[in-house]
Amino acid sequence: MWGDLPTAVLIGAFLAASGVIFFSGMRMTGLADRLADRTGLGEALIGGVLLGAATSLGGIIVSVTASLDGRASLAFSNSVGGIAAQTLFLAVADMFYRKINLEHAAADLGNVFQGIVLMVLLTLPFLAMSSPEFTIWAIHPISFVIPLVYAGGLFAQRAVQDHPMWEPVDTKDTKEDEPDEEDEESRSQSTLRLFVVFGALMLLMGTAGYVIAKTASTLADRMEISGSLVGALATAVVTSMPELVTTVAAVRRGALQLAVGGIIGGNTFDTLFLVASDISYREGSLYHAVGDADLYWIATALVMTGVLIGGLIMRQRQGPGKIGSESILLLGIYAAAVAVQFLAGR
Repeated sequence: MWGDLPTAVLIGAFLAASGVIFFSGMRMTGLADRLADRTGLGEALIGGVLLGAATSLGGIIVSVTASLDGRASLAFSNSVGGIAAQTLFLAVADMFYRKINLEHAAADLGNVFQGIVLMVLLTLPFLAMSSPEFTIWAIHPISFVIPLVYAGGLFAQRAVQDHPMWEPVDTKDTKEDEPDEEDEESRSQSTLRLFVVFGALMLLMGTAGYVIAKTASTLADRMEISGSLVGALATAVVTSMPELVTTVAAVRRGALQLAVGGIIGGNTFDTLFLVASDISYREGSLYHAVGDADLYWIATALVMTGVLIGGLIMRQRQGPGKIGSESILLLGIYAAAVAVQFLAGR
């Protein structure tokens, strides 16, 4: 069906689905902040789990749909390219928080720990690619390990927050995670209703993700563009737009831990794209079906995550241009990666 549609219609559908993801992401931020206050779980945990998973739904639908269609490179690069793009969004959010470096103000040990978990998760595909091509039910064993590491990281993060053995030094610029006062209209809405609305937005974003996967695949074939280029720089960026919207919106609301936690948690959740993609890819191991360009984006995401964690630990007050030095590095690393991808994809 998709292949029979005119190119103009495909582009229109792609842009419309992108708009759905963009505006749904905007609405989710406020809901997540209120749920963090009502449940008492805190912005870092809610941002990392609920908001991170919800805003990633469009992306996981893209990867799974691409895998079912046999497009291993598109599925893989959509996941790891999204992690790199979303890490970049924290540098963009830093530009919107003019008081102090965002990584300084959003001091939270849970986010640092989750970033370390993310780096571990990003190394597992390297292990899969360098190991023999062995599968169980056409699924590589690493795909069974990734969810276990992800779940273990969540439990450990909660323990780190409840019983920290290290604590960030409070300064006059540190922004604490404190519950916001709700107005009368907001208090009249039950917590259950907030969850229902949140779930409806997730469903909407999932549908939009399916449309993006189908239109992007068809357009890539017509324009003879590589799956890696489309996945890393088209579908990954578009499906990551909710993270940009929610991060900037959270910063402007003063929910700094939610902003940082949403990005790191979303990136951690995005590693599960690879698991879902490997299960959906029925031609063998997904990790052995991809090329060097896809491997390059894992390395890029790993380097960017390391820089981000370093910034969270160093907590520079201000760097050049009133943003953190780590933000400048993130911008430079991503720009260089995009340039290399374009040169390789020509």
